[in-house]
Amino acid sequence: MGQKVHPFGFRLGVIEKWSSIWYNEKEYTSLFHEDLKIREYLKKRLFAAGIARIDVERAGKRIKIYVYTARPGLVIGQKGIELEKIKTEVEILCPGKIVNLQIIEVKLPELNAQLVAENIALQIEKRASFRRAMKRAVENALRAGAKGIRIRVAGRLNGSEIARAEQTHEGSVPLHTLRAWVDYGVATSFTTYGTIGVKVWIYLGDIEHKKFVSGVAGVETVRMTPSRGERSGRPARKAPQNKQTNG
Repeated sequence: MGQKVHPFGFRLGVIEKWSSIWYNEKEYTSLFHEDLKIREYLKKRLFAAGIARIDVERAGKRIKIYVYTARPGLVIGQKGIELEKIKTEVEILCPGKIVNLQIIEVKLPELNAQLVAENIALQIEKRASFRRAMKRAVENALRAGAKGIRIRVAGRLNGSEIARAEQTHEGSVPLHTLRAWVDYGVATSFTTYGTIGVKVWIYLGDIEHKKFVSGVAGVETVRMTPSRGERSGRPARKAPQNKQTNG
């Protein structure tokens, strides 16, 4: 059997940043499950808005939730009414905590592996041809600026009796290169004849070490995190003065 490594976990701490920014040794288990509940609820509640990722940042009783979405208008609603409603619902999930929701727009959903995978899964559910859906996703990603893309679908494709896996590949996807920013997404298509899994890898280019990706493709490129003792700028050198000697 082949041993596979998750592209996100493989690069964590090298070019990728953590999706949960907190640590509490005493309440670790309860807070971890609280994070899972928040993510699961928001993903189901805002599925139509195209949720790429949810980051959770904690500081004492305060929780800051970053929701990366392709359609921020659906999340915020008219005059922010929908956002306030969602905030109240999340506060019920984590009692005694002050919740702050921040909505960030994913401007290029064609480059986000999770959104691409969910889009293909949705098309398969609507009985569209999986080959056509894969081909369209590849074309859109490469047109948007991706350096490479790989898509794999597995299950009872087109309702066949025997389950199989098919994949398409365009450009380069260096899975073993740590500096390579490879976005990865998984989605499941629930059809009448069984479930079909969709996996997407999108290669977005190389990133230098000591630089962390924003976490979501199509949002911002990189964020610099200087190492300890590194200065932001060097002091300007003084121009050498010519010494005059009495002849």
